[in-house]
Amino acid sequence: MQTSTTYVRGSAPHKRSWTAYVRYRALNIIGLTLLALASVIVLAPFVWTFATSLRLPTESFTLPPQWLPTNPDWTNYNRVFEEIDFLRMILNSAIVAGAVVLGQLITASLAGYAFARLEFPGREVLFWLIMATMMIPLQATIIPVFVLISRMGLNDTLASLILPSLPTAFGTFLMRQYFMGVPKDFEEAALIDGSGQLGIFGRIYLPLVAPGLAVLAVLTFNGHWNEFFRPLIFLLSRDNFTIPLGLNVLKGYMMTGSVSIVLAGVAMSLVPVVAVYFIGQRYLIEGIMMGGVKG
Repeated sequence: MQTSTTYVRGSAPHKRSWTAYVRYRALNIIGLTLLALASVIVLAPFVWTFATSLRLPTESFTLPPQWLPTNPDWTNYNRVFEEIDFLRMILNSAIVAGAVVLGQLITASLAGYAFARLEFPGREVLFWLIMATMMIPLQATIIPVFVLISRMGLNDTLASLILPSLPTAFGTFLMRQYFMGVPKDFEEAALIDGSGQLGIFGRIYLPLVAPGLAVLAVLTFNGHWNEFFRPLIFLLSRDNFTIPLGLNVLKGYMMTGSVSIVLAGVAMSLVPVVAVYFIGQRYLIEGIMMGGVKG
């Protein structure tokens, strides 16, 4: 005689499903709480920067501190333009960061494709020699670079910041990993159709690694927009100053400048960086999800 088993409410399978649901909801709430906490930690300095830029200098360090100013003072933003040539410095930073981004996208994509897809003697040795340069700090090479820039007559020019930054070991590594992730079938089909290596690179592989190019572009722009060390060494005249040097001028002699005016300049200098991030956000997230640095 065949018997059937009927599960009623409160039976073992139902209890297991209910326990799994409760565990899922608890983990979800914990995850959202941690994300909210991380967001607050990340955004707090930006909120404090903007709020302090609207305070009078005497209110900048009041105790207890106030997150929002009671009487916003927008004149601090006008003072930035009065004390430094802010627009010119923004333009200089845009020229330097934009030229370096374009140059690194070209050099890194070509080098990454060569190391990923072309066979030539000493490829692995040369690649790891390039990777080894990432272990050398910038401060260790600044003197020979400065001497070379001086002999080329490029001191106190924006070119002194652009030319040494065009080759990039990190960008080469990053793009090599993306090119290695593209199936080789595309290359073989293009070779059968009679395409050369430049055609395969430009028409087939380059569009497929657009997320990797976006990641490299955003990281490079952010790094060179905020760079302070090399501009401090190579630039002398204020007409060529980039925005980090301009913000340093706002601090005044012996730090006697107004912190509210400095932070007003910082708040305005963040606008291009945020704009570049939002423009490349979709490709940036896609590139990170693709795992461009996997073997």
